[in-house]
Amino acid sequence: MNERESFDGTDQRDNETDQSVTEPPDTGADDTEGVPNETEPSMRPASGTDETELEYRSISADSEPTAATNGTSVAAVESIPVDGSEVDLSDPTYYLNRERSELAFQRRVLFEALDDENPLLERVKFLAIFTTNMDEFFRKRVGGLKQQIAAGITTKTPDGKTPTEQWVEVLEESRSLFELQSRCYREEIRPALEENDIRIVDHEALSPETQTRLRERFESSILPTLTPLTFDPAHPFPFISNQSLSLAVLTREHPDAEPTFSRVKIPRNQVRLLAVDGETRYVPLESVVRANLDLLFPNVELVEMVLFRVTRNAEVRRNEEVAEDLIEMIEEVIEERRFATAVRLEIEPDAPDQIRDILTEQLGLDDREVFELQGPLDYRDLSELTALGRPDLQLPDWTPQPHPRLETCNDESTIFDVIRDRDILVHHPYHSFEGTVQRFLQAAANDPDVLAIKAAIYRTASDSRIIESLLEAARNGKQVAVMVELKARFDEKNNLEWAKKLEEEGIHVAYGTIGYKTHAKTSLVVRREDDSVRLYSHIGTGNYHSETAKRYEDLGLLTADRDIGQDLASLFNYFTGHSMSQEYRKLLVAPGNMRERFTSLIRAETQRALNGNDARIVAKMNRLEDPTLIRELYRASIAGVDIDLIVRGICRLRPGIDGVSETITVQSIVGRFLEHSRIFYFRADGADRYYIGSADWMSRNLDSRVETVTPIEAPQLQTGLREILETLLCDTANRWVMQSDGSYERCRPSTDEPSEDAHETFMRLAGITGPR
Repeated sequence: MNERESFDGTDQRDNETDQSVTEPPDTGADDTEGVPNETEPSMRPASGTDETELEYRSISADSEPTAATNGTSVAAVESIPVDGSEVDLSDPTYYLNRERSELAFQRRVLFEALDDENPLLERVKFLAIFTTNMDEFFRKRVGGLKQQIAAGITTKTPDGKTPTEQWVEVLEESRSLFELQSRCYREEIRPALEENDIRIVDHEALSPETQTRLRERFESSILPTLTPLTFDPAHPFPFISNQSLSLAVLTREHPDAEPTFSRVKIPRNQVRLLAVDGETRYVPLESVVRANLDLLFPNVELVEMVLFRVTRNAEVRRNEEVAEDLIEMIEEVIEERRFATAVRLEIEPDAPDQIRDILTEQLGLDDREVFELQGPLDYRDLSELTALGRPDLQLPDWTPQPHPRLETCNDESTIFDVIRDRDILVHHPYHSFEGTVQRFLQAAANDPDVLAIKAAIYRTASDSRIIESLLEAARNGKQVAVMVELKARFDEKNNLEWAKKLEEEGIHVAYGTIGYKTHAKTSLVVRREDDSVRLYSHIGTGNYHSETAKRYEDLGLLTADRDIGQDLASLFNYFTGHSMSQEYRKLLVAPGNMRERFTSLIRAETQRALNGNDARIVAKMNRLEDPTLIRELYRASIAGVDIDLIVRGICRLRPGIDGVSETITVQSIVGRFLEHSRIFYFRADGADRYYIGSADWMSRNLDSRVETVTPIEAPQLQTGLREILETLLCDTANRWVMQSDGSYERCRPSTDEPSEDAHETFMRLAGITGPR
């Protein structure tokens, strides 16, 4: 690690080398090249610092200039002579592969299950999360690679790989991760569960009396829901739905007959883990079905039974520009996704060749897409165990706290009075979503002086109170306009239902924007006050989703800043109209001015470094993928800018390369809460510019999505963001540090130092930190 300066300019030497430990046990994965791991930074108060003092500790912060380029034009910075300009920054060796970087993130997620310092049911939860994440990876990314291969595309990625090369590598690496997950369950989690009186047993391990009771239950409650589907000359190969668990069954009517293939789907509407003998022993549903198949196939010999699971591609695309009806197009996409190409087959080991050959041939799968795995083939349902009421095996519950500023609301002051007094920064899940963002829209819906509400919804809860507030506002006579993004992948159906419900109440609903996916999370309240109209805005980094707000770390700004309100008004006019402004007073908006502004901010730091001044960038995001911005960061590093990147997942940038990225660190935090906020800091000669918003530094976010990023100008709020970043950068419990080869090392405290857990720090401060 390089020497670093703290945000207030004092020297701070990073001692991560001493604190780091190596990654999870050897898995057989190829970590020698291009495989990133993860870590995330934290910003924590210095030891002995008074917490009250932290609330108001100010830093020099000049007002944000209105010039779009911080006083340095794009044309000017393009001509900056950077030492080391002879470096060819298009060299593929300077870039990591996106898909392998995603798998490295999943390895860090899996490590949370492997880490025996985590409570046992927390480890079980991460086994389930890993399966969910890998399902999505195969559906989206592996499916996309397979489509490119089928289309004959050979274009290379910035790291120099063709789709076929990537497909082969990710299948190989995924295999090692699945095997690691399986070993973790069989050798660590399951024995540990047994030691704590939670026993997951197979049917054959049960007593005859228990088996008899289960057979009666099977016959009365499960058997009627099963449908055997046979494949023979009279029956076509059955449709096998995505991510469904199934039994492949070979039967024959007499010893000389050829075995017949049938498929039995394990029903998803039944409990996966059936409790037996009280609440301490559980038997998997598939084990019960397998043991009683003679009731489903009477008068035939059961030859073989093998459990398997199929994953299908989610990359079903349509040309929306030629679609006559966007709703109809989305409905067709949802339907087509059900029948999309298979991209993975998980199957129990030692399956008979007949079963394996039928499945791979009928599903159109290559042998490399078949994963033979021991243990459960679908770990998602293990999350049922986390609801057992065993606090001794779980992390202490966390209840999001009220925001201190909003606690001052009373009968004589409203939430709008508090926001008008000073901007508010909310930090979820440490601050209650219901008591902040949801309260803001609920108050607007019932305030007699509110004239209009506008909101952009990307994802929301199935029982969304946010949507209910918008419906209530319409019933109260407010003008309500809502942009519901129908193309939010895997949430299309939910969003379709909400859009229809909003329209039934007479609300103006936009279904998205042609050619772009709207990822911004913003709302605007227009309120009549005295003789004028005031605009109140919320700009967040996370969705308007009350459930994920309890698990995802996100930020949001509540402000009465008129320039920001006017910018949002222009953006909403684009949603419901058709013309998009390219100029905004304060907001960074993609695809309008965002790429240019970020480029200018980086180049301005580059220029400052070249001028011999201190230059500093700290950027926190979920993914860093855009090659153009990565090149800008490389140039900034060559010029001497200190850069700390806190990237939760995919990162294509290689830190610590001599002569290219020596001043860059990349870190990733994986822990109790999913790090989801985006924060951008630029020193700006001490002017300290902070931004938060919905956009990652990915090409899709900057060019193909509608995103919003807002400056944070209030000194108190800047202090809050600085503390968040510093806390993350000091974390020694959840942080991983990327090496120059793309691998990650996990940080650990020195033996004589206490562990610094950013999430615990934020929870501790949430209830006591003063007004912001």
